[in-house]
Amino acid sequence: MSKIVERTLDFIELFANERRPLSLSDISRMLGIPASSCHDVLRALLARGYVYEIGPRAGFYPTVRLFNLARTISDHDPILLRAELLLRKTRDTIDESVSLAKAGKTNATYLLVLEPSHALRFMVAVGSEVRSLHATSAGKAFLGSLSPEKFEAYLKTAKLEPMTRNTIRSKSALREDIEASKRRGYFLNREESVEDATTVSSLFGWNGAHYIVTIAGPTSRMAGKLDRAAKLAMDACKTLGDGR
Repeated sequence: MSKIVERTLDFIELFANERRPLSLSDISRMLGIPASSCHDVLRALLARGYVYEIGPRAGFYPTVRLFNLARTISDHDPILLRAELLLRKTRDTIDESVSLAKAGKTNATYLLVLEPSHALRFMVAVGSEVRSLHATSAGKAFLGSLSPEKFEAYLKTAKLEPMTRNTIRSKSALREDIEASKRRGYFLNREESVEDATTVSSLFGWNGAHYIVTIAGPTSRMAGKLDRAAKLAMDACKTLGDGR
């Protein structure tokens, strides 16, 4: 990735993390890059109206222009336009975390995360990648989206790191788990990645790509409604898929 692009994104993420005005020296110190490089990025953001100066020597802060652009982009995301209303209904029905991820070449990225009403919840962040492909239901769903050749190529180099006592640790067992999951229509993680966390995922295809719907929650709550969660995930995918 271009260094200037990375630094611009670093700027935006820094303000989001700090949530306060920052001086040029603050930005330089926190990002660990020369003040001259910071100045170039800052000058461009000022010129385009994405950042403004609070006052003389009072620091800089982003304007709402970035928020407005992000909201416009989000409001017209084609997959979210199709999926969000249905997945909100799914979340409301089961009252557990519901997420949507897009499968890529080597992993899947979360596009939408809907929170339940419970204080105790199992959450992931929009924009983050699915972690531990062998130990999460979304990760297994991603593996299930691969062609047999690509899945076998993954297995050749995969390191099935144990995360809990329930983590699948043998490649033959993982292969069997993926094949069984594909036949039944959903992928399961029952305390394989995190203690007291159960997740269920299903796949759908749209516009030549694969997407993953996941329902997740503490095992203490999910144990009594796992079959319902699996059906809701599969039903959502059946509705959202284009049959390809």
